[in-house]
Amino acid sequence: MKGLWLFVPCCLAILFLSCEDVIEVEVPDTPPRLLVEGLIRVDEQEAFVPVRIGLKETNSFFEELPVSQAENIIIGIERFDSDGNLIEILTSSLAEEAPGTGIYIPDPDATFDQRIPTVFLDENVRFTLQLRHKGRQYLAQTNYVPVVPIDFLVQGKATLFEGDETEVIVAFTDPPVEKNYYLFDFGSAEFLVTEDTFYQGQFFQFSYFYVDPIEPGTELQISILGVDKTFYNYMDLLITQSGNQQGVFQTPVATVRGNVVDVTGLDNEEIVDNTGRPDVFPLGYFAIVQEQVRTITIQ
Repeated sequence: MKGLWLFVPCCLAILFLSCEDVIEVEVPDTPPRLLVEGLIRVDEQEAFVPVRIGLKETNSFFEELPVSQAENIIIGIERFDSDGNLIEILTSSLAEEAPGTGIYIPDPDATFDQRIPTVFLDENVRFTLQLRHKGRQYLAQTNYVPVVPIDFLVQGKATLFEGDETEVIVAFTDPPVEKNYYLFDFGSAEFLVTEDTFYQGQFFQFSYFYVDPIEPGTELQISILGVDKTFYNYMDLLITQSGNQQGVFQTPVATVRGNVVDVTGLDNEEIVDNTGRPDVFPLGYFAIVQEQVRTITIQ
């Protein structure tokens, strides 16, 4: 818990106030890796997909990650018919939003509109992120994942360990038949994943507790996002290892690999994983998912 983690260092500081020994922490010396921040949240009521791809590089621990620039970056859109036959290929060229930001959006200076219409979003469309960074080629593929809305969001009265936690109760209805995975964003880099193994096709509700005190009158924005099994597993591992103390794509306690692959020198276009080259990989994830948002005002 955050409150406990803040309390322990204070006690240690008092206990060892008179100690002058310097403790040197040895950190791993690893080469920088490309970090792709590519979670794209879609509101289907909007006309276009809000494409924003962030690029950073890992560095030493305890330091802010520096932004980085791509030499080239595009998103390919492949449309298939119901039998799985490829019927159309489109591309969206991206450009840096502003010099030095490392944020890439559909190129506003291109001859044709590079934005991706939301009408393209269905299960028969595959998106491929391709980018060149410092002479190396990277690729990631994803399909759009829709999600059900939050049925209701209310504040509860229960507490946990300290007695001052804030409970919110979230409810939604899982669609029948297909397997579904969900990612909940509770703000302030607090996330939760769940799968419908025990509530498939049913109404489901659960409680989430904010450990840090929340001032009455504070408005919280809570999101439910649709994810596939691969992204679910990635986020589950990332949340576990980071302790929910970092953003979705910040370097976690241990290296967690996403779906971005270093394909430099590979001549097989069907290779989209790191299995054959376990030591050659970037970090981060590329996903295009639907997001449904609800807000609640804490009393």
